[in-house]
Amino acid sequence: MTTLVTGTDTLTRDALAVLQPGFLGTTAPDWLLRRIGEGLTSVGLFGRNISSPDQLAALTAQLRGVRDDVLVAIDEEGGDVTRLEVRHGSSFPGNHALGAVDDTGLTRAVAQELGRRLAECGVNLNWAPSADVNSNRDNPVIGVRSFGADPALVARHTAAYVEGLQSAGVAACTKHFPGHGDTAVDSHHALPRIDVDLDTVHARELLPFRAAIAAGSKCVMSAHILLPALDPNRPATLSPQILTGLLREELGFEGLIVTDGMEMQAIASTYGIERGSVLAIAAGADAICVGGGLADEGTVLRLRDALVAAVRNGDLPEERLADAAARVRGLADWTRRVRGAGGSSEPGADSQEGTAPGTAIGLVAARRALEVTGTLKPLDAAPYVAAFTPVANIAVGDETPWGVAAELERLLPGTETGSYSGAGAAGTGTDELLARVLTEAGDRTVVAVVRDLHRHVWMSDALDALLAARPGTVVVEMGVNEAGPRGTLHIATHGAARVCGQAAAEVLAGHNG
Repeated sequence: MTTLVTGTDTLTRDALAVLQPGFLGTTAPDWLLRRIGEGLTSVGLFGRNISSPDQLAALTAQLRGVRDDVLVAIDEEGGDVTRLEVRHGSSFPGNHALGAVDDTGLTRAVAQELGRRLAECGVNLNWAPSADVNSNRDNPVIGVRSFGADPALVARHTAAYVEGLQSAGVAACTKHFPGHGDTAVDSHHALPRIDVDLDTVHARELLPFRAAIAAGSKCVMSAHILLPALDPNRPATLSPQILTGLLREELGFEGLIVTDGMEMQAIASTYGIERGSVLAIAAGADAICVGGGLADEGTVLRLRDALVAAVRNGDLPEERLADAAARVRGLADWTRRVRGAGGSSEPGADSQEGTAPGTAIGLVAARRALEVTGTLKPLDAAPYVAAFTPVANIAVGDETPWGVAAELERLLPGTETGSYSGAGAAGTGTDELLARVLTEAGDRTVVAVVRDLHRHVWMSDALDALLAARPGTVVVEMGVNEAGPRGTLHIATHGAARVCGQAAAEVLAGHNG
């Protein structure tokens, strides 16, 4: 039964209810359990909170011991963005790989299996899928997190993903409304601006969100972007025109609207998280995501008190806060009812060790997503893997391993790898980098692994120099394949998930899976 401290007034409970905070550690701290007892209805999980399936299940059970309908949210996109398998790499390819296959049945099955494993661990809200149309090839934060650059393709796979995830009893949170795909700036660092006309917004950005709403997405996440065609003054997260006028009234979305992380610089550096949170709720958001960077009780109390104060001084209508809190509780109630009806399934025969056991459907999808150009007889000796490593964006993080070396080592013992970064303070020039690769590779076949080659001049220059020196080099592109095939053999994986690396390694070693 849901437990609430009776001494907490309605306004304070409502202010707590609209927060989705994070915390530190693999067990719930006392302060978090206390605030759940006082009305906090949601908790956000990150990679730092997860060490194993059993630990995660125990953690979510601990939370539900205080409030049985608590929303336990996670940013588990699969592919490059994984929290369940942050230390090992995902058992599922991400959106770009699924879009490359373009089989909505496969996308639905992958999302359903991912949802099943989340539900098995007690997670009932996933901040996914990304419905962004990756129309800007230089986008530094979306890229392979998008199903692709074609709005119709993104729309049909977004709908399939929502259906698959929610069939497992996990609420989908379609993001980043109204579309983060045409940006050259990462909103973790600054406020992106998209200067397109209204017709383009409707034909491109909004098409996948319409499909998600039609598919019944329980939640939509706002983007910290400025889109002057919709609102010239405020980013989407803080815009009544965008959240209420467009999403609620024009598109008819009736579910939960949650913000992207409020500590991201696109909001925090201009508005601050307290004022930003008040403006977001006033604009039509129902829940405030915070905790990726600020994960302490003080942050929760600051935001709670800011919302209460805003109601009391007239900056935030009390009925707007009450409506937001009611929507949060409504979603929490849906997840409880689905759980009670058996919305999650038991582990299947294909289970294996790992936080997301059983890679069958994920590996199948990763193999189908491969695009192989050129010919090369299978490697019969251990190669040298040269990984050209760009700086990871914050959404992906730098904790999760990627590449093909680990899988090649399993198939071809003795495989070695080296990591190489670009010119500048953190790296080296092209000539020095090439000399290092050739020295460390010796006479072994070189497998050059790149990620978004088209976005990194240093990487492209280094690869050209390597191919000139070693024409037999094999190239594996694990990002967006905009640069096109190079090398004797070129494999585009359309993502850097562990299973994508495994699928590529199988090809290189002549294994047929």
